[in-house]
Amino acid sequence: MKIYNTLYRRKEEFKPLRFPQVKLYQCGPTVYNNAHIWNLKTSVVEDVVVRALKYLGYQVTTTMNITDIDDKTIRDSVAAGEKLKDFTQKYTKVFLDDLDKLWVELPENITPISELIPEMVRMIQTMLNRWYAYLADDGSIYFDIKKSKRYGQLANLDMSGMKESVRIDNDEYDKENASDFVLWKAWKKEDGDNYWEERFEINSWSKKTEKILKWRPGWHIECSACAMKHCGPQIDIHMGWEDLIFPHHQNEIAQSEACSGKQFSKYWMHSWHLMVNGKKMSKSLWNFYTLRDIEEKYPNEPRLLRAVRMWFINGLYREQINFSFSKLEQNIKTLENIDETCKRLARYMAEFSGVRPEFRDYMQEIIQWYTYALEDDFAFPEAFAVFFDFQKYISAQIAEGIMTLDEQNAAVDMYMQFNQVFNLLDVSIFEWGEDIPEEILHKAIARDEAKIDKNYELSDSLRDEIILAGYKVIDTKQGTVVEKD
Repeated sequence: MKIYNTLYRRKEEFKPLRFPQVKLYQCGPTVYNNAHIWNLKTSVVEDVVVRALKYLGYQVTTTMNITDIDDKTIRDSVAAGEKLKDFTQKYTKVFLDDLDKLWVELPENITPISELIPEMVRMIQTMLNRWYAYLADDGSIYFDIKKSKRYGQLANLDMSGMKESVRIDNDEYDKENASDFVLWKAWKKEDGDNYWEERFEINSWSKKTEKILKWRPGWHIECSACAMKHCGPQIDIHMGWEDLIFPHHQNEIAQSEACSGKQFSKYWMHSWHLMVNGKKMSKSLWNFYTLRDIEEKYPNEPRLLRAVRMWFINGLYREQINFSFSKLEQNIKTLENIDETCKRLARYMAEFSGVRPEFRDYMQEIIQWYTYALEDDFAFPEAFAVFFDFQKYISAQIAEGIMTLDEQNAAVDMYMQFNQVFNLLDVSIFEWGEDIPEEILHKAIARDEAKIDKNYELSDSLRDEIILAGYKVIDTKQGTVVEKD
């Protein structure tokens, strides 16, 4: 299996630290507003990557932070006149509800950063003790990036021209402003009641001084503390969207490795931008959509959320995709066709058992190519191409009426294997007969017998009784099929 590693900008063979265990960290949202669909795309892609790893036999443990303390959450909660905790919990719930709608399996460990203050304090104290961090004259504690030998590698920075004694206390900044970054940020009046008073030992060349500082954590230390708490000093895969490469992920590496002396993450995977009319979707440009915006546009479409999920993952995770309502509508029609084939397969009544050699060979080839696509840096477009080839083949087999019972079961099983990763199918289709009352099934059988006897009056009467009871009657080559209306 190969993964494109942002750290070295190439595909590499995937070798977890302790095979088959995989520790995977996901950068969670900053909960100061409703998540836009780019945030949700990242989460869906991460979900499918985790599902693919599990499908391929890895034992995956996932961790995600919720950023409820940073410049944005404090700014907007103060402006709204709400307590920070109440403000961020509201948007955390919205985000998790959105993931539930999109069938995202939540990570085993989800932790709001506000619950990790002790872990952050311990890490900062460790960096102070090892001279990676210092207390500056503005009252904040900074990380000294000159002490980090590999600083800039992930973001591909040229550090040779870096200015001396330059610091930055903003959470976000661009590569041109690479400088010592804040770990523990001095309180400012605009922060309101959002501060923590923590005790630190500050080094100097002559002595140590103990100080209690009225401050709050910087953004970058938060993820390092979350990963350290749940995963230990090393993880296998760190995921997030492209904009986090610098400064956030670069700073995570510096902090974590300063504390542990070990490589923080072996592999870095980044999802690329979601575009709208050729521009990056962002809240600052006001060209973003939330899941609620899309739901309001298609209020009565039962396949809408599956179509959104399909749109997010039917592309290379590290390539830009463009938002398009027409593409979304196309996905809805595609899912209608998939559902129809699944219904035909579920209704199919095979007359014989056994598996034909040509069917067996085809299924083995499908599994082989599907697995190959997943192992090639999660090549979802190729995996979907295999799925659609399979869909076309099964549809033709049903139309010809040549499938055996064993082949029908194998086809259903293959659909379920695809769904282990994509999680797009309405699998309840394959249980179509289980909840039909026995009385209704007997009427369907009696209707078929009446048709054989050419008693069309009785046949029509039985059909009307089934429909009146709230069921749909479908005529197939194999006989009457009944579904819930």
